[in-house]
Amino acid sequence: MEKENAVVFPGMKRTNLAKSVMQKGREWASARRFIQVILAKKWTFLLVGVAFLLGRAVILESLMPFAIAYFAVIYFMRRDIYSWVAISLVAGSWMAADPAPVWISMEIAVLFLLLKGLEAYEKAELSTAPILVFTSTLLVQLFGIFIGDELSWYNFMLVVVEAALSFVLTLVFIQAIPVLTMTKKSASLRNEEIICLMILLASVMTGAVGWTVYDMSAEHIMSRYMLLLFALAGGAPLGASVGVVAGLILSLADFGAVVQMSLLAFAGLLAGLLRDGGKMAAAFGMLLGTSILSIYVGSQADVMSSTWESVAAAVLLMLTPRSMIRTISKYVPGTNEHAKSQHEYAKRVREVTADRVSQYSEVFRQLSRSFGQLNNSATKMKREDEISHFMNAVAERSCASCHRQNSCWEDKFFHTYKMMTDMMTAVEENRVPSGKEIPRSWAAHCVKSSQVLVDMSQQYELYHNNMHWKKQIYDSRQLVADQLQGVSQVMEDLAKEIKREGQTLHLQEEQIREVVEGLGLSIQGIEIVNLEEGNVDIEVYHSFGKGYDECRKIIAPLLSDILGEHIAVKSETFPEKNGEPTLVVFGSAKQYEIETGVAGAAKGGDLLSGDSFSMVELGNGKFAVAISDGMGNGERARQESSTALSILQQLLQSGMDEKLAVKSVNSVLLLRSSDEMFATVDLAIIDLYTAQTTFMKIGSTPSFIKRGNEVIPVTANNLPIGILQDIDVDFISMQMHSGDTLVMMSDGIYDAPGHAVNKELWMKRMISELATDDPQEMADALLEKVVRYHDGDIVDDMTVLVARIDKHLPEWASFRFPGVSRMERPRTVS
Repeated sequence: MEKENAVVFPGMKRTNLAKSVMQKGREWASARRFIQVILAKKWTFLLVGVAFLLGRAVILESLMPFAIAYFAVIYFMRRDIYSWVAISLVAGSWMAADPAPVWISMEIAVLFLLLKGLEAYEKAELSTAPILVFTSTLLVQLFGIFIGDELSWYNFMLVVVEAALSFVLTLVFIQAIPVLTMTKKSASLRNEEIICLMILLASVMTGAVGWTVYDMSAEHIMSRYMLLLFALAGGAPLGASVGVVAGLILSLADFGAVVQMSLLAFAGLLAGLLRDGGKMAAAFGMLLGTSILSIYVGSQADVMSSTWESVAAAVLLMLTPRSMIRTISKYVPGTNEHAKSQHEYAKRVREVTADRVSQYSEVFRQLSRSFGQLNNSATKMKREDEISHFMNAVAERSCASCHRQNSCWEDKFFHTYKMMTDMMTAVEENRVPSGKEIPRSWAAHCVKSSQVLVDMSQQYELYHNNMHWKKQIYDSRQLVADQLQGVSQVMEDLAKEIKREGQTLHLQEEQIREVVEGLGLSIQGIEIVNLEEGNVDIEVYHSFGKGYDECRKIIAPLLSDILGEHIAVKSETFPEKNGEPTLVVFGSAKQYEIETGVAGAAKGGDLLSGDSFSMVELGNGKFAVAISDGMGNGERARQESSTALSILQQLLQSGMDEKLAVKSVNSVLLLRSSDEMFATVDLAIIDLYTAQTTFMKIGSTPSFIKRGNEVIPVTANNLPIGILQDIDVDFISMQMHSGDTLVMMSDGIYDAPGHAVNKELWMKRMISELATDDPQEMADALLEKVVRYHDGDIVDDMTVLVARIDKHLPEWASFRFPGVSRMERPRTVS
């Protein structure tokens, strides 16, 4: 009746509903905060729970070595929770089959006092924990024997054994606890760390001995679940290892469980062998292994109990997230997940390195711009400002003490300024008039005209020297700016190279592996360093027998087909020890190849020539051929030429621009000594993919290209490097063809006919008359002709270098393999 007569105001239900929703929202918020706190403290709860089980663990019927070892390690690694761990250890020992909370408490107390005593002297370190644990256990247990009723050698031996086990377990826990809490910094685990983790987990299971769930032993379920986890993560070896360790420790805790060691080892082996089939297959393998041995050694009741324990472990495995298994696999060497994590780690390192190099590149680029801006601002100085400064200096010396200063520079300013300008022009043109030759207009206007001319000449000399050194500074700044820009470009290219190497190439590696193994060849490993067209770099590890040359005859042609370009064996490194694989490096085969020859002689038949030469592959598909002639002869000339070439070679191999590299060499030769040191440089850079050749000639003699019966000269006119700050670098680009022969020489060869003969025509005739195409024979024949021309006298250092360009013919032709498609290359990082 009350409900029927109750007055319901509009909006009352809505208000109650809103209050209910708000109440539920606050409850969910508080629950969420509670869950967040639990997750934040998950490792704390885990470590305290582990402490309870380790405090309860007993082996060999009466030994409890786990508690004090665990407390010592926690004290150093988690100082914030050691008190909770101590309470949990004592509580666990109270719940043991043979409770001993007093002795556990005494051991922890003695260890705590020892640690505090060492901390007072700043000697407490984790490395001292095993010794302190051994000492504490030994003291407390000996005290227990002395106050007890039984005093025997057997009891003394048990005390020493328990102290020794505590010592060993401390070392084990030091390795295992960082792994358990995932605070270990390394990306992979050593075998010792994995074993220590297994011992720790098996020790925790020992604390569950005696617990049953529906007539199933808790330690058996936990051991089989752990076995499944590790077998699924690491395969058969790890599964069998976990079974052995877990079975051994469980058998120490319960002598009736000795059979568990063989049972778990066999079950772990089968589970690991079937890991590729997933959780169901691994669980079936474990169930099969435990069932077979249970039937062999146990009764019917034991078989059923073991089967249900295996089923319970399998159910726990099914409920385990796949991410947890992948996390374990990442730390186990040899697994695919570990390999992927290593690749990802290497990729992150490459990306960080590339970004850092890019930052340095930008720093050098900014420095280059700063130097360039200084030069631009300096070169924009107006000539009027320079002239004004010059005029003020002259007027200050000549007019300061003159009685007509105000009349000249105030009343007749423009007339005075025009006269001073005319005087300055005369001084600049080096036509300073003498006393009687001074123009009448100058003498009539200025009573000290002759003195002004003398002062102006002196000031102009100072001004000219000042301008010369300013220009030197500006040129040096510009060179530094160019060099900084070159370094920035090299670092930017390096960053791109690092990023390109960091690209994921797992799919391409697997494609090559499948194709090679499809031909019946088994390779142990493959790593793609670079897949850029023209710069392929692939490393393959194999154990083929010697004598068949499978890499050159089969693998290289196969790679040529799937990559669409000629691939050749670059190098083959055989192992020093038997059983190790052979490393073979495959790379892009160049479209052209260079064959060289060189011949030379020192002046007067001496041993040391002043000429230097270099023939080197620059590493970016280019081949450099260079000759440098130091001025003069002997050791000093040799030093000049070899210095120029060695610095130039290193700069070019680093990736620096050719023109900037030559300017850098010039600046080095200018700055390294006040003595005259200069040398000619004749450089040809040949692109091995296109045969496009760039010539750079600095004070050098002409080069010649022999193409059939035609001889083409390549000339330039400029001074050697090391003479002037600003040098002219002549770049001459020519397209070479297969069969062309390049002939480069020093002036000792080119100047052989003397001044009365047209040297270029004479040298063209000498080259065209050579009857051989072999580069070394051509070089020897040309040198011999020049020496014979001088009747056997060597009048100067002579060097001739010959390089022949031929189309590269692969040793083995590529072949088509049915069902294999072209490889998709990753896009180049820009």
